[in-house]
Amino acid sequence: MEQSTEHFDIAIIGAGPGGYSTALRAAQLGKSVALVERDATLGGTCLNRGCIPSKAIITATHTIDTVHRAAELGVNASVNGIDFGRLRDYRLHIVDTMTKGLAGLLAHRGVTVFHGEVVGLGGQTQDGTRTLTVAGQGGSPVERFVKAGVPQPLEAQVTIGAHDVVVATGSRPRPLPGIGFRGALIDSTQALELDEFPASAVIIGSGAVALEFASMWATAGCDVTLLIRKDRVLSGWDRRASVTLTRELKRHGVKIVTHTGVTQVDTGANLGATVHYERHDGADDEASQHTVWGEIALAAIGRDPITDADWLTGSGIAIDGNSMVTTDAYGRTSLPGVWAIGDITEGPALAHRAFEQGIVAAETIAGLDPKPVDDATVPQVVFSSPEAASVGYTLDQAQARDDLESVTETVYPMLGNARMLMSGSAGSLSVVSGAYASDPDVQVVLGVHIVSPMASDLIAEAEQIVGNHVPLHEAARLIHPHPTFSETLGEALLKADGRPLHTR
Repeated sequence: MEQSTEHFDIAIIGAGPGGYSTALRAAQLGKSVALVERDATLGGTCLNRGCIPSKAIITATHTIDTVHRAAELGVNASVNGIDFGRLRDYRLHIVDTMTKGLAGLLAHRGVTVFHGEVVGLGGQTQDGTRTLTVAGQGGSPVERFVKAGVPQPLEAQVTIGAHDVVVATGSRPRPLPGIGFRGALIDSTQALELDEFPASAVIIGSGAVALEFASMWATAGCDVTLLIRKDRVLSGWDRRASVTLTRELKRHGVKIVTHTGVTQVDTGANLGATVHYERHDGADDEASQHTVWGEIALAAIGRDPITDADWLTGSGIAIDGNSMVTTDAYGRTSLPGVWAIGDITEGPALAHRAFEQGIVAAETIAGLDPKPVDDATVPQVVFSSPEAASVGYTLDQAQARDDLESVTETVYPMLGNARMLMSGSAGSLSVVSGAYASDPDVQVVLGVHIVSPMASDLIAEAEQIVGNHVPLHEAARLIHPHPTFSETLGEALLKADGRPLHTR
């Protein structure tokens, strides 16, 4: 075994979207980079246990949806069952391809990867460097990767020196208050690893993860009950979008129970899960007690930042009451030379936000002057059926701001679009526009909220318009190909600009 003590410009803890984007951009800017990851593969939750494997399964279940509509379209087709072995192989193949591709890209950029777990963060020395102590897991040696897939065994514990340290440790599924994951009460990671879809499931939560599992399982024939705390899913989103998606999920067979609070979950070997919950039918009504049984119960009420490691809590880095690392707009923590990005910082816990945070941190460390991430322009997407996507302010949020005036909401009737009509899906689209008080004569697009097939792709154009503060009149002049789903946004912008074409 060879002794390893290496020095780098930047050491990054965590190889998820935030960590690896920092590494790629910093290496591109000529910095020497060490990337430390405790998992066997790179990519973090997104590539291994979240975004990518879940969307692989959603892609498969969308096929079932298409077949179910075949008769209506004059096509004789049917679903004769699901080969869960092949579906599992498909999911693993997608994940394996993506993680190996990432490892190859990092090696090509000259990033040195260490497989091990950080157990210590040293203080800053006179020359401004800090040390990371990295240990192998279970007494195994730390492995160094200079070439992708070619491990170099080191000592059981190694020290890495770096002038800047970027912490990107990510997040983990949040358990129900006082009720830990056990038996048939599972988290999203376990749900993705199921050998086959359950016959019945109780899902607790109303955010993206809960809705995506509800949608895919219901499409595959699972009896799904969704317990939500408020009167609609995605309650923090634009009201029209959340009401529309709630209605569409019900139409797709998801039983939604509103105004609920889970009090207990009974599980046992091969017994499934009995979920006890209370329900408030009205503001003044006493809560009524209920139970619902499922082969499994999925708790999907959010994620918690991974900031409880001893080396982190004992480092002196400021952490707020929500266990988030406190940073400035560029990712600087309270410790000089230490940065934090991704799910451990306040804001939307989304991979694409972490990508941009990583780029901003890398460029700031390299002496450039990037713009910080504006959370108001980070798009949010739910890959349900239909999809939901949102960027910018809702009407209520825009009206509450002192720096905005003449705020209005424009609603486009989605079934006026030919492709929407062909899809067999309902949907909604609203555009929030207004003027900044500093330039009251120029109306700009402040927010766009969509429920429709392909909303995840449509929102990208909306993000460019909102993020770049494009004047409404100019945005409305953009030409959209006909006939496409993208025309819905073009028509909505025209209507918001006071000159509707195919709508009143």
